[in-house]
Amino acid sequence: MVTERSALSERLQVLEAVTDATLTCLDLDKVLATLLAQVLEMFRVDTATVLLHNQASGQLVAAASVGIEEEVWQGVRVPVGAGFAGRVAAARQPVILDRVDSTTVVNPLLQMKHLKALLGVPMLAGDELLGVLHVGSLVPRQFTDNDSELLQLVADRLALAVQLQMSSAERAAAAALQRSLLPGHLPVVPGLELAARYVPGTDTGVGGDWYDAFTLSDTRLGVAIGDVAGSGLNAAVVMGRLRSTLRAYALEFGDPAEVLGKLDRKASRFEQHVMATVGYMVIDTDEGQARVALAGHPPPVLITPTRPADFVSVPVDPPVGFGLAITGRRSTAIDLSPGSVLALYTDGLVERRRCLLDDGLDLLRQAIVVDSANAVAAHIMAAMVGTHPAHDDIALLVIRRTLTA
Repeated sequence: MVTERSALSERLQVLEAVTDATLTCLDLDKVLATLLAQVLEMFRVDTATVLLHNQASGQLVAAASVGIEEEVWQGVRVPVGAGFAGRVAAARQPVILDRVDSTTVVNPLLQMKHLKALLGVPMLAGDELLGVLHVGSLVPRQFTDNDSELLQLVADRLALAVQLQMSSAERAAAAALQRSLLPGHLPVVPGLELAARYVPGTDTGVGGDWYDAFTLSDTRLGVAIGDVAGSGLNAAVVMGRLRSTLRAYALEFGDPAEVLGKLDRKASRFEQHVMATVGYMVIDTDEGQARVALAGHPPPVLITPTRPADFVSVPVDPPVGFGLAITGRRSTAIDLSPGSVLALYTDGLVERRRCLLDDGLDLLRQAIVVDSANAVAAHIMAAMVGTHPAHDDIALLVIRRTLTA
């Protein structure tokens, strides 16, 4: 009974200390430093280290350490499955070492520190591996199952703090990246009016939707819109790379189909597991014509002073990524008479829960009118979004050919 009470008391002390450290401090670096200092005292150890899991590289990266700070200063990285921390991560279970040498660890700093024993536990959030927490002793020590359980309590609370902080930081970074990549102002082109809207989804937050417009010459305008599969910082980063790549190819190749073909080749080769829908159009005000190519993207809506709004008849080729368009891509010419209005959009504008996609598309077709570009954009958003926020990202780009150039 005394032993059970002692174990319970230890657990309560650990939980109280960890809760104070993780909930009263908002900065992740301070959370880690405060917690590791407490771990040293609570477990009577000489070192304590947190390594965070980098999913992209499959490695553990030293993020914070007390007693062996060199791990962080030197940017220690340990492959999942290799060495001591890698074994903890791969097994997702505690690992105890009573011998620290080249046969048990891959990080030479652990040997150089002359550690005699190590205890490591995984940091998990549900099924997701966030990292590894390990402690070390400079004197021979037999870590017990009770030590493992108590350190796992610390790791569980720490994982929650890391997840919250990383989620908040990722959202902020994605939003900042999105703002930096979307055009701060649309180009001024004689004979054209442009207006745009971007709204992050309430479910996904900032993601991979984007629009772009850039001059290619005095009379030619490049217009792009796209949607990277996924959401969050990773989708925003991929979106940024695709946007920059498309711009570069647009300067070299005049046919939108060739631009998207080059973009697809680049994405398929260098962007792992990436898929995106993209629409790219080149508008020539001298010819009064646009040439458009679609990679899995919904077709634009066109209205003219003499014809009602309808979706442009353009072949929709496969999305960008995974080398799907092995038979090539196609572009189509569209006549833009004076007063014509084009609307390009991402699927967040027309897709709604418990509603058929065809109904959303039909509503969009009815919402576009012959008016100034900004008035049309406002009218579309009022009709499609209204008083109910969209669950997915929305990007909208409206182009009007004015009556006189």
